[in-house]
Amino acid sequence: MDVSLFPFNEYWWLYTGFLVFVLAMLGLDLGVFHRKAHAVSFKESAVWTVVWIGLALLFNVGLYAYAQTTFASNPRLLAIPGFDPAAAADRVGFEFLTGFVIEKALAVDNIFVFAVVFSYFAIPAAYQHRVLFYGILGALAFRAGFIALGAVLMQYHWVVVLAGVFLVLTGLKLMFGPEKPMKPDSNPLVKFIRRFLPITKGHEGERFFVRKAGVLHGTPLLIALIVVEFSDIIFAIDSVPAIFAVTKEPLLVFTSNIFAILGLRSLYFMLASVIDRFHLLKYGLALVLVFVGLKMAWLNEGFGGKFPIGLSLGIIGAILGVSIVASWVLPARRAPAGMG
Repeated sequence: MDVSLFPFNEYWWLYTGFLVFVLAMLGLDLGVFHRKAHAVSFKESAVWTVVWIGLALLFNVGLYAYAQTTFASNPRLLAIPGFDPAAAADRVGFEFLTGFVIEKALAVDNIFVFAVVFSYFAIPAAYQHRVLFYGILGALAFRAGFIALGAVLMQYHWVVVLAGVFLVLTGLKLMFGPEKPMKPDSNPLVKFIRRFLPITKGHEGERFFVRKAGVLHGTPLLIALIVVEFSDIIFAIDSVPAIFAVTKEPLLVFTSNIFAILGLRSLYFMLASVIDRFHLLKYGLALVLVFVGLKMAWLNEGFGGKFPIGLSLGIIGAILGVSIVASWVLPARRAPAGMG
């Protein structure tokens, strides 16, 4: 029997507290550590990557401990026949961790997009963090909306199956489909903006807007931000259903998703210079999407309604680990000189 462990009407304060924490951390990030625009070094990005991952794991431990204590004394849950507080707390810990790993892995696609966008619009290294910071703010709002909608729709079995089939097809397309070069200027939203807002040819420091002769202009930083936001919406269509494949708890989907997004900027600055080395990772990500899609559409039902979450985490970790190691061991094939 499916039962919500963290219904919003009981745990609204937990959502609120989490959002306050996130906004406080973002304020600290931009207002203190990145108050002055500068190129983010590998060391700085590595430190922040460890901080965000550490905070996510610390939150996971705290939520697990809280669940152990609360579930054992919650009359609503204890009234459910066969409810096991300890097993439910274990489930919370594993589901958050699995969701975090899935979202962190799928976020690698975002990193490729960031690299292309910044190169295409010649965004100076000193201003890239500013673009990503506001991109993350937008992503938080969009993801919250997607998750709220998903929490409603995923109550219907046919929606779950349909989402699973979609993820399988997306994974197969990623694995076997031809790679198409990204052209940010061809983005329909960018074209629409250019119709109504003139864009400066050069950068105007770290500003997104500037007035020239009394006329408001956008800057290349604004266009880069729009493409980053648009790309996140596209990626959310894959990643949010993927996390719903491992848990139906909106709180776990939301918190694991947000923690993964918060660490995305630092992960980009840490991996930007070596991202091309992970040429086989896309196949790993494709297999992850296929697996979670099968889990939603078929495997959960085949295992009595819930595929073992520990096994899911192991399979996903193994797929990603093998693809990363294989990328380093097997160099990418390069076209011979004079060809292409």
